[in-house]
Parts: sequence; structure tokens; C-alpha cells
Amino acid sequence: MGGILRKFSDITAIIPAAGLGKRLRPHTFTLPKVLISVAGKPILGYILDFLNDIGIEKIVVIIGHLGEKVKEFVEKNYRFKTLFIEQKEFLGLGYAINLTRDYVKGKTLIILGDTLIEGDIVSHLEKGYNWIGIKEVEDPERFGIVIEGKDGWIEKLIEKPEKPVSNKAIVGIYYLNNSRLLFDSLKEIIEKGIRTKGEFQLTDALQILIEKGEKIKAVPIDKWYDCGKVETLLKTNRYLLDKKKSEIKKIPSVVINQPVYIGERTKISNCVIGPYVSIGNGVEIENVIIQDSIINDNSVIKNVILKNSVIGQNAVLIDKPQMINLGDNSEIKLEETD
Repeated sequence: MGGILRKFSDITAIIPAAGLGKRLRPHTFTLPKVLISVAGKPILGYILDFLNDIGIEKIVVIIGHLGEKVKEFVEKNYRFKTLFIEQKEFLGLGYAINLTRDYVKGKTLIILGDTLIEGDIVSHLEKGYNWIGIKEVEDPERFGIVIEGKDGWIEKLIEKPEKPVSNKAIVGIYYLNNSRLLFDSLKEIIEKGIRTKGEFQLTDALQILIEKGEKIKAVPIDKWYDCGKVETLLKTNRYLLDKKKSEIKKIPSVVINQPVYIGERTKISNCVIGPYVSIGNGVEIENVIIQDSIINDNSVIKNVILKNSVIGQNAVLIDKPQMINLGDNSEIKLEETD
């Protein structure tokens, strides 16, 4: 997420992590979206590592689908003062954040649990003003957008506009000095039934704050990776593997094309691995050529060629070795997935 060690113990982080992850099915039938691994670590793990590094001590995690697994992961790996709040109805991000109103006071940092963000976040937290992370995009109609005024202060926020007047998208990280003002705005949109696209939007509540005179700055973000579908998950995996540049010990009969991540207790033989492959713990791979893919824990893969693939935990994929008697000047083209 970027930044260096600082102490922000007076900030409470809110992490919405209740999404169903429909675009990542079948993986999210058995695993919450925020726990899907990229480059050897669950998405949520990168967010929590960042919060821990900057000294945030209290977090509120909004859970829903397979929430017990999220709770188990957080409690097993981190020592935050953590409160888990169950979201039973999916009525929008604003509705989800409002569920935390009785447990959050003062300064708050909201980070979406399925999004990885890098930028000068620490610096902006130190400066103390309200801010929202933004990035220019080619398809702003898919996102909440901001219209900036003088010196980067936001004049207007619009959720998923049909005819965008700005290409500066809200990326899923928000900082507010006074969370009570936010909760008052959220209460207002819920009581008045103010919905956009059928949902209570955080964007609409923040717009009310601006209309009441609260100043919120638009902060450009360097890197933004939404891990909500397979294509973006693999894109994030590529970026993180490039960034990590892990050293991999030589494995007999295996060609490693970096960057690659290989977990513990793996059995790999007669394979070409990489580039851009993440392999989880306890995986068994034999006679496989694989690139640009994520292989999750305890899966077994044999006798296949994989590209642009995500293989779930405990999955088994075994094909039969092919025997081909190919004469001189012959040509065979095996079908390839783009």
C-alpha cells in the first residue's frame, strides 16, 4: 500500500469485506473474496499489513458471506483491536458503513477489502485534512467520480454517472477527521430513502457533507488494483510478483521463468513455471507448463498446459499424457485460450 512506519493509533479503520464476489465464482462459493490469494497472500492480508505498519490499532471489519473465515484469518494472523460486524442485507456501501456508527468515533480510514492501493497515503494522513483517493480511468461510468475545484478540493461527487463529466474515479479509500458527520449524512440518506442505482451509496453521503460545507480533498493514487474479477486478479498478481521479485531455489527438472512465487511443502517435477505464476502451499504439480496463473493451496495438477488461469484450493486437474506420431513437414495447432 506504500508508506513507512508511522503511528496513527487514533484512527479507526473500517474495512467492508462482506461482498458475495459473484464475478469470482466458483472460487467465492467456498472462500470470501477478500481471502483469495494474489502473489502468495490473501488480498485482505496486504491491507492489514499496511494498517499494522502505520500503527493503526483498531479496525472494524464488516463481514457477511463466509464471514467466519474472515474472522478466523484476522484473529489468527493479527493483533488489532478488532470488531466484526455482520452485514445481513446488501443495500449498498453507504448502508454497510452505517452499520459501524455505534462503534467508530473520531478519525476514520475506510478501505475496501477487495482493493489494493498504493500512493503517498501516510503523507496525506499526516496532513490531517479529509480526503478521498482518486485515479483517472477510461470508463468512469463504472465508478463514483469527483469534480475538483481549486487546489484539488472536491466540488461534487457523482455515483456511476451515465454521462460522466470527469474521468477521476473514486478508488475505494477515504479518510475523514470526524466520522460523526459522515454517520449523520448516512443516516439522512437512509431515512429519506435516497438511493442511487437502487442502493444507499457512500458517495451520496459524502456529497451531503460537501454541500454542508465540509472540505474534502481529491488525492491522486499511484496504483489501484480492484481484485473483483479474474482478469483484474491476474493483473494484480502480475504487478505484485514484479514488485516482490522472490528468490526461488532451483528445483530439479523444473524451469522457472521469473517472476514466480512458490509456497511451502510443494512437489513440483518436470514443469515449466512462469512467468507470473503464484503457487500456494501444499501444491503438487507434475508435467505442467504454466504461466500467468494462480494455483491455490493443496491443489494437484498434472499433464496440462495452463495460461490465464486461477485454480482453487484442494482442486484436482489431471489430464492424460498425449502420444503423437507426427511425420516430417507436418503441422499441428493446439487450441489456445487468449
